[in-house]
Amino acid sequence: MAKYTVTWMPGDGVGKEVITSTKLVLEHLDFDAEYIEAEIGWSCWEKYRDPLPPKTLEALSNCDCAMLGAITSRPFVKGYKSPIIKIRQHFDLYMGVRRYKTFEGNPVNYKEGLDFVIFRENTEGLYKGIEFEGIPGVLKQLAEKDDRYKSLKELSDDAAISLRVITPKASSRIIEEAFKYARKHNRNKVTCIHKANVLRVTDGLFLKVFKDISSRYPEITANEQNVDAAAMWLIKDPAEYDVMVTTNLFGDILSDEAASLVGGLGFVPSANIGDSLAVFEPAHGSVPKYEGKGIINPIASILAAQMMLEWLGENEKAKRIEAGVSAVLAEGKVRTRDMGGTASTMEMTQAIAHNL
Repeated sequence: MAKYTVTWMPGDGVGKEVITSTKLVLEHLDFDAEYIEAEIGWSCWEKYRDPLPPKTLEALSNCDCAMLGAITSRPFVKGYKSPIIKIRQHFDLYMGVRRYKTFEGNPVNYKEGLDFVIFRENTEGLYKGIEFEGIPGVLKQLAEKDDRYKSLKELSDDAAISLRVITPKASSRIIEEAFKYARKHNRNKVTCIHKANVLRVTDGLFLKVFKDISSRYPEITANEQNVDAAAMWLIKDPAEYDVMVTTNLFGDILSDEAASLVGGLGFVPSANIGDSLAVFEPAHGSVPKYEGKGIINPIASILAAQMMLEWLGENEKAKRIEAGVSAVLAEGKVRTRDMGGTASTMEMTQAIAHNL
């Protein structure tokens, strides 16, 4: 009997290719796992009108962890909801964690010597999905009764509204985990990213919780910064960041901006972590135009497997993955097209596997 059960979700587009590469690397490590393949994404929507079928939810409920290739987003298809958002909410995967590290020899690094982590609250904020086409009657009544909301009267009936939900519970646990991570990995600074000067109630709450929790970690420097300033300083002086913690939408945006510093999304692993389940994936999407061409960079997915191994406590195997990626990039002989080379997905995969 295998030591671990891993739900294996290839998804759409190039997801199927990079996750094949990832399994090859794990097999070279003699990772003792049973892989339970499960369907997810746009292809499921076309077959079942459900991007996250019940069988996949069942598989996720009965595994140690999961790997996801990539999914195609269809935001303007009525009834279609991102399955990864649904997974986060269904299994309470409240931590979105991405690590950004520059590897020596990567020609598309923006700056050398970077190694920082973004913690993103994964379950609420504007992504809670509480939206209205038109103004609900209860809001109209509120505007009539309370002058603080009189600006609602100025909205036309065809306005669209989304509610931004920030709670003490969700804020506390993501911020606590960011500080725990910093302490465990000997990182000396945690920066809270917010917009409390404008979003005074919601981000005001998030910032207050941050300040309360930071007092319990006196050995770690606690900084706070407006999100617009963070967007600038990430480009101007990214080495100033160590661990960043923020709300859902801000984390989504900044995490893609940060990818540009380490060579692009092809080098960024991503984890969705809860108390009993974690789903790991490359940060990039399904890139349909490259599907089946065998040219996509598999490194983000392979590094996501590294994060999976760390989460499982397989630290020696995790270190071997990072060493393999580092060796191939430093040597510079095998480079995929995003690095200006001609290597195929499988050529890069085999080079990494042979350097484990």
